[in-house]
Amino acid sequence: MALVPMAYGRSPNIIFILADDMGYGDAAYAGGKIATPHLDRLAKEGMQFSDAHTSSAVCTPTRYGILTGRYNWRSPLKKSVLWGLSEPLIPTSHLTVASMLHEAGYTSSVIGKWHLGLGWKKLDKPRKASEGPTKGPGWEIDYTAKVSGGPLALGFTENFLFPASLDMPPYLYLRNDQPLGVPTVTKAFKQPNRPGPATADFEAVNVLPDFAREAREFIARETTNKDKPFFLYLPLTSPHTPLVPSEGWQGKSGMGDYADFMMETDWVVGEVLAELDARGVTDETLLIFASDNGCSPMADIPDLAKKGHKVNGPLRGHKADIFEGGHRIPFLVRWPGKVKAGSECAETVCTTDFFATAAELAGEEIPETAAEDSFSLVPLLERKEGFGRSYTIHHSINGSFAIRQGKWKLNLCPGSGGWSGPKPGKATKGLYPVQLYDLEADLGEQNNLAEKEPEHVKAMADLLANAIRDGRTTPGAKQDNDGWPGTTPAAVLELLPQLKP
Repeated sequence: MALVPMAYGRSPNIIFILADDMGYGDAAYAGGKIATPHLDRLAKEGMQFSDAHTSSAVCTPTRYGILTGRYNWRSPLKKSVLWGLSEPLIPTSHLTVASMLHEAGYTSSVIGKWHLGLGWKKLDKPRKASEGPTKGPGWEIDYTAKVSGGPLALGFTENFLFPASLDMPPYLYLRNDQPLGVPTVTKAFKQPNRPGPATADFEAVNVLPDFAREAREFIARETTNKDKPFFLYLPLTSPHTPLVPSEGWQGKSGMGDYADFMMETDWVVGEVLAELDARGVTDETLLIFASDNGCSPMADIPDLAKKGHKVNGPLRGHKADIFEGGHRIPFLVRWPGKVKAGSECAETVCTTDFFATAAELAGEEIPETAAEDSFSLVPLLERKEGFGRSYTIHHSINGSFAIRQGKWKLNLCPGSGGWSGPKPGKATKGLYPVQLYDLEADLGEQNNLAEKEPEHVKAMADLLANAIRDGRTTPGAKQDNDGWPGTTPAAVLELLPQLKP
């Protein structure tokens, strides 16, 4: 396909920076008490979305949605997340953002946290640590062999990876799907303590500086050929646990490790901006910044609140929850000269929309079998009519659903569906089975209107059921969901009889 979309001239470079467990209210521009000058710069120079969401309230599923343009619950992973040694979640037959952009002539790299599974090769006999104890999973892996099903198999030109979350073994890097060394020791980092195999030189405290260096080097290399655009996917490991700000950031916020780590996360954004400026390609680059879900309780949310900092702003709940604090996120888009500086957008958008956005900018047609839940943000960036998303589906860590349409949000569970109260189980006994909120009047989700508004409940539940049955929410032929071909999941089916007016 041609690289020249009519509205823009040459397709832009595309950078997607994804923070890990950053809250809706963390950045200074959003009212937070943590200094975030580089994110504030992005908000000043680009468009700030106030109603942006991830498809899931936890890590792996959101990443799946970003790269495939497909709701995460259509994958085989129906709840929770993968681990460092999990098998690949995305089949190599799936079209991804990277493989689509490759067809459009882009070079691409993923630098950062992968957390979508890798095809590790196994040894006949597990090895032992060369010194100290041998603890944790992963000693049976052959770290001299390339992994399969990783970024290279999904369309990326190159990569520099940490396998999963920074608190999950194995503790080592991969470059171009090849582990960079063989683990010889057991390591574990700050809370939560998960011991496992590590290369002797790997330290969690160095990860953000390493990612920043690799990102700058990739941008520097790729801008030598200005006729060919690049795509950089930069999923950070921060401010997720372990909270390990590097030496220059320790104590800098005066508010604890989480705030220090958040400041260092902002610094990585600044490094990317500095490299774009240095290479003279700022105006040629569309840059998106987002988080993969809401802030985690591991940040010690109550302590930060005492210091005047509300990590998730006015929202109820946090990471893992079906409540807004689980999946409403910071979302910034900058493209100087194309996206109006200092602009704001109140439309409900989702991280799955990245795929269709990138496709339109690259001049690529999306086949019916791909990006089934992705709507291009280009009309919103141009401040024009035509954005196609009419409703959005959310998902919690335990597989609970919610659906949002306009001001109405229906949570198809009696509690949080996650880690805040009321937690799934005994705490929800006796509660009404679903929750309906008017978010215009009740952003904090305190007044459940489900019993008073049965017609809204039924209509939205039917809309959700149809979205699941059809295998897509974009126009096109029906598609199968992995594990639910042509059917709704049991949890939704069980609720539907109770939702009739």
